[in-house]
Amino acid sequence: MRNWVIGKKSVGMKFENLELEANLLRAVQAEGYETPTPIQVQAIPHVIGGRDVLGCAQTGTGKTAAFALPTMQRLMSVAPRSGRRTIRGLVLAPTRELAAQIGQSFATYGRYAPLRHTVIYGGVGQGAQVTALRHGVDILVATPGRLLDLMQQRHVLLSSVEILILDEADQMLDMGFLPDLKRIVSHVPRKRQTLMFSATMPAEIRTLANQWLTTPVAVQVAPVATPVERIRQSVVHVEPRDKPHLLAHFVKGADGARTLVFTRTKRGADKVARHLEQSGIRAAAIHGNKSQGARQRALDQFRSTKPPVLVATDIAARGLDIDDIAHVVNFDMPQVAEIYVHRIGRTGRAGADGSAVSFCGREERGLLRDIERLTRRSIPVDACQIATTRESDVPETVDTRRPVGARPGSNARRPVGAGGARRPAPPRPHSAATPHVAGARSSRRRPASARSR
Repeated sequence: MRNWVIGKKSVGMKFENLELEANLLRAVQAEGYETPTPIQVQAIPHVIGGRDVLGCAQTGTGKTAAFALPTMQRLMSVAPRSGRRTIRGLVLAPTRELAAQIGQSFATYGRYAPLRHTVIYGGVGQGAQVTALRHGVDILVATPGRLLDLMQQRHVLLSSVEILILDEADQMLDMGFLPDLKRIVSHVPRKRQTLMFSATMPAEIRTLANQWLTTPVAVQVAPVATPVERIRQSVVHVEPRDKPHLLAHFVKGADGARTLVFTRTKRGADKVARHLEQSGIRAAAIHGNKSQGARQRALDQFRSTKPPVLVATDIAARGLDIDDIAHVVNFDMPQVAEIYVHRIGRTGRAGADGSAVSFCGREERGLLRDIERLTRRSIPVDACQIATTRESDVPETVDTRRPVGARPGSNARRPVGAGGARRPAPPRPHSAATPHVAGARSSRRRPASARSR
């Protein structure tokens, strides 16, 4: 693989220096953005110049604007091949939420541009999507499953695509989309510009890049699988049966700060949300079995000024651009170490502080060690005390002082029962505030039902 261009923020760099077209620059300025992020500084000039780009950047770094702005500029600078609108830009994303967010970015940055776009994904009726396609679009944002469905029904033709963009490519591979991607790419002209963006860069992505990209510029703005430095990470060792009570104490101590909780399964997400509600804490669950309407309502509530706790499966681990997520809680440790980076990347975005705490059961300590090997750092055990926590409510099996991998009953001090000794309490939440950033948002095969995501 070719050498990486390691991006660094240029002193004094402004969007005006990126030679964006006037209408695009006007839209960027209307959003209050002045300084581009490293991925934007590195990628935008190459895309405008017509080069293929392989970009590696962690979530929340402005990847969407890094491809949306130059893509629109390229399409505006080249006249369509025919008199009617045809799909000349195609963006593929792994989930409905990410596709919708990308579509919103095109709407925001293209508000003054003479281009038309639409978004298609599963989980909703196709009628409105087909109508939009019939009216003609320049840019199509799609999930692979719904795109293939509409291609088979002859509602979508890709013979005029000039720019192909694959966002969160590693997640699409993790979800088993590779066969679908190959079918889609086979319908796109070989003479095209291809952009591939990914938060991690496993060997499979490099192989696809060699197949689908032509002498690309490889841009990396952070080491692969490196969490944001400003995120305060910690782990609490706790028995699985006590996790719900520990979570309730953590959330009550967060004083209403926006909190995102990750579970391993859909059923687990529903169960955790119900327990929080029974504890008097507003909560909403989001996962693949929820209808698109229910998922969107939960996200809208989470974005509100009085957000409920959002309990999610890993469908929400990437791409969601939600401001001011103060805390991320790993209720279940992720089975794949890379997913940890994507989960905690929901907080500490755009240079803000954030906190990420992981509840680690005895059987999950191997997963914790995998994460520490991947990130090349030891996650500190949280020994903070919450002064307002009643001693009688603290789970007896919480051990915040036992080192990673230590056996229960070893030299580490154990919590004691009644008798005056102080029990360890849940970790203390840490406040965070997230400013705006332009565009800031294993190999297990997906089940057949995942195609609609």
